[in-house]
Amino acid sequence: MDHLWTPWRMSYLRGDDPRPEGCIFCHKAESADDVAEQVLVRTGHVFVTLNRYPYNNGHLLIVPYAHVPDPGNLPVQALTDMGITITQALAVLRRAYGPDGFNVGANIGAAAGAGIADHFHIHVVPRWNGDTNYMTIISQTRMIPEWLEDTYKQLRAIWEELFPGTFSEKR
Repeated sequence: MDHLWTPWRMSYLRGDDPRPEGCIFCHKAESADDVAEQVLVRTGHVFVTLNRYPYNNGHLLIVPYAHVPDPGNLPVQALTDMGITITQALAVLRRAYGPDGFNVGANIGAAAGAGIADHFHIHVVPRWNGDTNYMTIISQTRMIPEWLEDTYKQLRAIWEELFPGTFSEKR
């Protein structure tokens, strides 16, 4: 039997991962510390953050500032901004990791698997040929070989290089 030591996940597995009161995405949106909240970029209507429990390296979340459960509740400007930001995220992830493909999508509602069903968001997950799918299956192991802090630094630098001056930020 192979063993992988991943102690940083224990608080998540126990359910005692410290979370702020209310919506985690609204907390990130209102935070003045993008580095601590792992917010890579902010635009007029959305922000990009790392998934704290990624399916693969570089798993990003594109989140509107508006706290709505469904994209049908967003103004057209926010939807447009999401589309542009997704395209930029793909370019950044291609430069950083050279994936063979991507999964881009949303789980709308708890029945569809949304972990945070009250605040719509889109997942951008890099994929590689032979990665055997990004969802762990019984008795298989998935390994993310990079600290999230390192992922943040690398992606932030590439975003600034590829798209300078295209976003606002809090520091």
